[in-house]
Amino acid sequence: MTRLPAAAAAASGILVGAAIVATRFVIDQTAPASLALLRYAIGFCCLLPPVLLSVRVGFAPRDLAPIALLGIAQFGILIALLNFGLQFIPSGRAALIFATFPLLTMLFATALGRERLSAAKTVGVLLTIAGVGVALGEKALQGGASGGWLGEGAVFASAVCGAACSVLYRPYLQRYPTLAVSAFAMLASVGFLAVLAAQEGFFRAWPHFTPGGWLAVLFIGMNSGAGYYLWLWALRHTTPTRVTVFLALSPLTAAGLGAWLLGEEISSLLLLGLACVMLGLWLAHREGVAAAEPSAAGPARVT
Repeated sequence: MTRLPAAAAAASGILVGAAIVATRFVIDQTAPASLALLRYAIGFCCLLPPVLLSVRVGFAPRDLAPIALLGIAQFGILIALLNFGLQFIPSGRAALIFATFPLLTMLFATALGRERLSAAKTVGVLLTIAGVGVALGEKALQGGASGGWLGEGAVFASAVCGAACSVLYRPYLQRYPTLAVSAFAMLASVGFLAVLAAQEGFFRAWPHFTPGGWLAVLFIGMNSGAGYYLWLWALRHTTPTRVTVFLALSPLTAAGLGAWLLGEEISSLLLLGLACVMLGLWLAHREGVAAAEPSAAGPARVT
């Protein structure tokens, strides 16, 4: 059972890297909140058909506001900050900063008593971050547009936001089916992002994208619907650190696709960095879940 959450988390990490590159490709054709709104509106539309075909789920009234707030933070604030940061720094450096996500998650989870800190897990997380830095090499240090420090701060803030949400989602994912939580959280973020996008003039005229830009937006939206369902499903079945550590795959994906599609330079140390990341992932998962952590899965409550 532990292999399936790991596979879901790995797939989600790769999809995040692909979305970073697609966002970098299209971000100059729109504004950050507007792109985030399109992203999650499309993602919600992808999730809606299976939700309508599934068993009806009744959320307890007391859980509606927390799930909505987590969705706004995870899908709205995080992506708006990330999109803002990508206007000022290259996708490789953004991915490297975002790679601190699992370390932050581990610290949050440990502080709240959700996980126990172990040497193997700590070394594994640090190795994945080191591997990302080695793989990107000079690319991670490339200069971006003016205001690079602002972009770096925005990307780091997005990682902090995501780490906190990854820990706080767990109780609700244990009570309700993942698909229902994903769709409701994403719908809440769409409402929040609509307000931000309105301030950017999104609703005054139809968005103007090139044909390639529209394909990128569609890809990002479908990516989000599938990727975040896998992400939340993995969070339901294992601990937050063991899920978020797979985000180390996103910078490697971003580096490879950025070089292929955007013409961004890539370090010759990519393979060494990849080896560090894989070793880090192995160390973070080497302890059996049953032996190292309290039971991660819990029965979903369906009413």
